[in-house]
Amino acid sequence: MTESASPVSDGKKHHFAVDNKHSDTLGIKAHLGIGLVLLAGSVSLAISVGAISVPLDTIWGILLNKMFPDLIAPFWSNGRESIVWEIRFPRALLAAMVGAGLSMVGASLQAVTRNPLADPHLLGISAGGAFGAILALLHTGLFLGLLTVPLLAFLGALGATFIVLMVSKLARSTSADRLVLAGVAVSFVIMACANLLIFLGDPRATHTVVFWMLGGLGLAQWSHLFYPLIILLLCGSWLLTRSGTLNAMTIGDETATTLGIAVSRFRLITFVVGALITGVMVAFSGMIGFVGLMVPHIVRQFVGGDYHRLMPFSALYGAIFLICADCLARVIMAPQDVPIGIVTGLIGGLFFIWLLGKRGPQ
Repeated sequence: MTESASPVSDGKKHHFAVDNKHSDTLGIKAHLGIGLVLLAGSVSLAISVGAISVPLDTIWGILLNKMFPDLIAPFWSNGRESIVWEIRFPRALLAAMVGAGLSMVGASLQAVTRNPLADPHLLGISAGGAFGAILALLHTGLFLGLLTVPLLAFLGALGATFIVLMVSKLARSTSADRLVLAGVAVSFVIMACANLLIFLGDPRATHTVVFWMLGGLGLAQWSHLFYPLIILLLCGSWLLTRSGTLNAMTIGDETATTLGIAVSRFRLITFVVGALITGVMVAFSGMIGFVGLMVPHIVRQFVGGDYHRLMPFSALYGAIFLICADCLARVIMAPQDVPIGIVTGLIGGLFFIWLLGKRGPQ
């Protein structure tokens, strides 16, 4: 005779599960609240620091006055208003969008390749985007106006993605580490071609491409922000809505297939979406490496590996990270701006070494 489950025992289990779920929800809300506070603080810091320091009350007074005209009587000079509204605020917004976009791309690539080292910079996608931007600036000209650079940057990023996949397939190197090696090799080849474009270009114009080679946010303008914003909203929303599929992809292709997922098709679309985000971000910020590698790994330590949480929090903390990195780039050798790609490359390189050591011998 088997014993039936006790109603009291079942009630305790149910109560325990509800408590766990409630506690988990509170934890996520706490992380979200902290993240939003840090985002607001980092934006304020980014607008405040620089060759001319701007007090926080002046910053928020100007921003509120721009959003709600005549709400506050101006107590600041026209010069400071121009610095805040025309230069530093667009720069902070661009940093937030680039950081969010690259972090989401890194997280999605790590899922579809099941490779914890996947990153748009390491896989050569950023190099392809830079190649397209340099081609537009030095050789083809802006034949489509302002759309020319992001369009060719996207095509370059997409081409680099397919080259990495093709090289990996031809070499029968489908393991995680070898995919990264294929990406690094392709990145070197593409950057050699980009350097050749610079060498063959007009010497008087080549200084302009240094921005794309080293990364920077100094060219941010209100008229330019629409393009990265619309791509981030459209492609980022697509990635967010595919969080469940990304969870399945981390388990393995066979498991994902049994769940009704067209694995090859989904992986290809994810690569195209990642190339589109990366290409457009590179077109307006240059090559900024390792953001997509670092941020998802750091976020996993706080919210876990569930992509329903990982994707939005990667976007949030990616924005915070790049804004803070830009602040560091502006003050480390003030009044001269250090290219932000140097800062993220230094931090990301050290993080990459630490991550390799943590994984241990394979």
